[in-house]
Amino acid sequence: MSVQDPQKLAESLIQRDQEFLWHPYSNALVPSPVYPVERAEGAKITLVDGRVLVDGMASWWSVIHGYNHPELNQALKTQIDKVSHVMFGGLTHQPAVDLAETLVNMTPTGLTRVFFSDSGSVAVEVAIKMALQYWQSQGKKSKHKLMSLRRGYHGDTFAAMSVCDPETGMHHIFSEILAKQVFTDSPSVKFNETFDESHLIDFKETLVENRDQLAAVILEPIVQGTGGMNFYSPEFLKRVKQLCEEHNVLLIADEIATGFGRTGKLFACEYADITPDILCLGKSLTAGYMTLAATLCTNEIAEKICTGDVPVFMHGPTFMANPLACSVALKSCQLLQQQNWSTQVAHIHHIMIQELTPAKFIKGVSDVRSLGAIGVVELENPVTLHDVQDWFVQAGIWVRPFGKLVYIMPPLVISENQLRFLCHQLLTVVERICTSQQ
Repeated sequence: MSVQDPQKLAESLIQRDQEFLWHPYSNALVPSPVYPVERAEGAKITLVDGRVLVDGMASWWSVIHGYNHPELNQALKTQIDKVSHVMFGGLTHQPAVDLAETLVNMTPTGLTRVFFSDSGSVAVEVAIKMALQYWQSQGKKSKHKLMSLRRGYHGDTFAAMSVCDPETGMHHIFSEILAKQVFTDSPSVKFNETFDESHLIDFKETLVENRDQLAAVILEPIVQGTGGMNFYSPEFLKRVKQLCEEHNVLLIADEIATGFGRTGKLFACEYADITPDILCLGKSLTAGYMTLAATLCTNEIAEKICTGDVPVFMHGPTFMANPLACSVALKSCQLLQQQNWSTQVAHIHHIMIQELTPAKFIKGVSDVRSLGAIGVVELENPVTLHDVQDWFVQAGIWVRPFGKLVYIMPPLVISENQLRFLCHQLLTVVERICTSQQ
């Protein structure tokens, strides 16, 4: 086979992929369509067969500066000639120190300690272990449960799965073997709606009833992502923080999807002007270049853990604080600070409102909403990804719907023309989907 024949190369890669690989959330015996990628740059993905797609997903919400960014590329090239990896037990290095200091300065005031790990799910695992060990170190062994919001999603590892929605989430088949946690209603008050205390009734009652057992509340601030793209009131989040303090329960904010400008604030907690006790970061941390996550906590959390019967935190990933990942994450943070990211996000939001709002008039669409650089078209009926994925590729865009949600979170560097094309083509495919469902 000649490598000069892109179509045959693509077909060969797909065939070998189906023979050896198992993709996320997929059936290995009945594989979903896959599309071999040749290269990517900015907000464009070029397939091996020559087709070019405008990226609406930022590779699961991570590639905020776009693909193949020269400064991010250079950060990796410079670091790899020094040290690509070294164990973090007993050793340290400048990329990790610089990144930790940068994150402490960027995130809400009061978060002072940074624990690096491999992925967002592991960052949640670390946060949960921190919360549990915090209370264990004080002899309060009864405080061993987590409270989470319904429609929440926090990852695919075991402790993370236990705090995802137990019924409508992706992990209900494991319900009998997961730790039993406490759940409260998803926030019913929308982002721009007026909040009143009635919106907090279930949360408050559940918290008070279980406070002696609760180590922490864990939630996604302002935006419940995979659980339904629910945008809720900052006042709800502010009151949650107040109630946690009042009833001696920690607050874990999972900003893995919302961090680094995606919602219109650098971190979504800023909408409510709160500092959580523990903060989880991932995805956009390295601008989509490497796998890296961080769990930040307050001095109080660190001090209580480190003065307990077991005065060390019992976690240590092999690739913790990988120098390559830290180097590219640091450069990404610097780019955010140097560039006018808030203007970029506001511009994306404005265009999304213009271009996606007409979807409200498509029969079969139940809602259209946008927050920051997140755009959502919610359908009345769920789609089958296997059936519709190729429709988006045929339209020249990379969009991966989930359930009833057809949503976009493009790279923040997407051009106006690319974004308008993305939205226009998305609506074309939505119309096709809705027509097929009638």
